Amino acid sequence: MNVDTLKKLISNIKKGKVNNVSALDALRTLPFEEMEFATLDTHRSLRQGFPEVILGQGKTAAQIITIIKKMKDKKENILATRVDKVKAKAIRKAVPQAIYNDVARTLFIKSHPIKIIGKGAILVICAGTSDMSVAEEAVITAEAMGNKVERLYDVGVAGIHRLLHKKKKIISANVLIVVAGMEGALPSVVGGLVSRPVIAVPTSIGYGANLGGLTTLLAMLNSCVAGVTVVNIDNGFGAGYAASLINRG
Repeated sequence: MNVDTLKKLISNIKKGKVNNVSALDALRTLPFEEMEFATLDTHRSLRQGFPEVILGQGKTAAQIITIIKKMKDKKENILATRVDKVKAKAIRKAVPQAIYNDVARTLFIKSHPIKIIGKGAILVICAGTSDMSVAEEAVITAEAMGNKVERLYDVGVAGIHRLLHKKKKIISANVLIVVAGMEGALPSVVGGLVSRPVIAVPTSIGYGANLGGLTTLLAMLNSCVAGVTVVNIDNGFGAGYAASLINRG
């Protein structure tokens, strides 16, 4: 149950349009609803401003469909991450309005219009085309949470002039998400150009000594630039969520 739905319910109770029995039925599943394989946190949008997000990885298509239908009944906008193409095809057959982004591997189902609540633009920058999957996950997440989001892709430090050419766009952003693999240098460069929060996202893209993103992660954690914070490897969702919370302030 989201804030708008709860406000409408309270208003209808006051006006006498909803009796106590109906109101109790509507509130019965707060703060959670148990299913055979999951316990849906139906209270999360009231606590945090955005409903529970479905992690598709490790779940079957049937399980994801069941969760989606439960959330749709509660008029929630629904975001699912890490959904592969095979699962997405099955889910979209059962839920045709689901929008699939095959680069981000996300599914989004809109039950009500998205309100823009961010105070400025979130800019998602990625070093190379190979990092786009993680960057797009951040974009979709931030957009779903009510933000204007802009993209700046394939501007890594191997051709730093590409980044500097977009300096005006970079310094105008309210929050920046910087996605990079390899040695992870890009967030430090961007952080040195702006007076805004920079969220660094290490990816697992790189040759052997990249160690599946560990080298990138450690490089970003050791950045000498103030104002750069780091999320986990390949965690575009976490970066988009954190950027959205910052952008509300």
